[in-house]
Amino acid sequence: MKITDVETHLIQVGARPGVQGSQPGESDFRGSRNWLFIKVHTDEGVHGVGEGSGWPRVIATAVQDLKHVLIGEDPANIDRLWSKMLVAMMGHGQTGTVGGGALTAIEMALWDIKGKVLGQPVWNLLGGCFRDRIPVYGHAKTPERARELIERGYRAAKVSFTGAVDLDRVWAVREAMGPDRDVMVDAHGPSWMNTQDAILIGRELEQMDLLFYEDPIAPEHWTGYRRLRDALSLPLAAGERVSTIFNIRPLIEEELVDVIQPDTGRAGGITQMRKMAAMAEAHGISMAPHSGSLGPVAEFAALHAMATIPNALFLERIEFDWPGRYEVVTPVLKVEDGHLPLPTAPGLGVDFVVDEVAKYPSVRNVADMPVDDGWAFEPGTGGEYPYVQTRLQRAGKLRWKGPRA
Repeated sequence: MKITDVETHLIQVGARPGVQGSQPGESDFRGSRNWLFIKVHTDEGVHGVGEGSGWPRVIATAVQDLKHVLIGEDPANIDRLWSKMLVAMMGHGQTGTVGGGALTAIEMALWDIKGKVLGQPVWNLLGGCFRDRIPVYGHAKTPERARELIERGYRAAKVSFTGAVDLDRVWAVREAMGPDRDVMVDAHGPSWMNTQDAILIGRELEQMDLLFYEDPIAPEHWTGYRRLRDALSLPLAAGERVSTIFNIRPLIEEELVDVIQPDTGRAGGITQMRKMAAMAEAHGISMAPHSGSLGPVAEFAALHAMATIPNALFLERIEFDWPGRYEVVTPVLKVEDGHLPLPTAPGLGVDFVVDEVAKYPSVRNVADMPVDDGWAFEPGTGGEYPYVQTRLQRAGKLRWKGPRA
């Protein structure tokens, strides 16, 4: 069997052109994103599907640029082809989001082909499963949304923020979820808090019995994570923005976090995810893959990876997502009792519907900037687009007004 072609299919998800944005004549793309699906074709009529995330429109170009490296190769040699692609990209610099996304999409499709050829689900080719269903958590910014998640069987919810963390909102969700369910906080900028502000927020969050505190500072600031580790009695989580085992090493080897969160669409592939999990296992660290911007193809791949590792915590899921998610792939996953079932069909067990994807052509991928509302950026600084900011109004923003332990 030989690879004959690699197709890329981009889809615009969420907000569409025609909605007035912040600039005259410009559409509002806040909340919009792209998904990139690919198909790897073979001379025996078997195809595999994959997905690359992070910067899909640019990753699509990277996949097409790598195609010549794959044509004529045997798709069964997954690890060798992954290394061949990595070496081919090496001259362009270190492998970041774009390279990681391209490697991921292609490697995912190769696993899909192998499973179809052998008549086995991917998880069975990776050593079998620890579990036949994968626990998931949802997102809730309000108590009402938290209660909706509970009604759907979720047992954990994450409160995400752009800019400053609203401690009183976290407490409201914490109360709605109750003592028997878990709550996490994602403080993923922009603008990022500096390390000292993240520590002050973390000390307030310690009283809310969180499962973890995610991305409290900019991901480049490894020394800041060491300070957070020393200052807080609160589990830390990070890693969604890195690709390959080489880039996640500091988080694991220096034990800077309790939970790693590689993104199944840009971590480098299913094999890289499992290698990351093995590295983390040796340090007593769990894995809870990022899935906040992923499409439904990579979600299937995440289930296969999570089923085969001992230190799986759970998988992120955007339950109240764009309705088209349930039209562009077959079959459709459904949460039951806070879990997603493990696919049992050969390969990944999913395919995307090309005609449906074509209904939503890609327009752009870089979203509009956050609103300068005093939370994303300090008041009056939105037009400066700061990456990291010291928080002002400290008594109001860095202190919790709720009950004390």
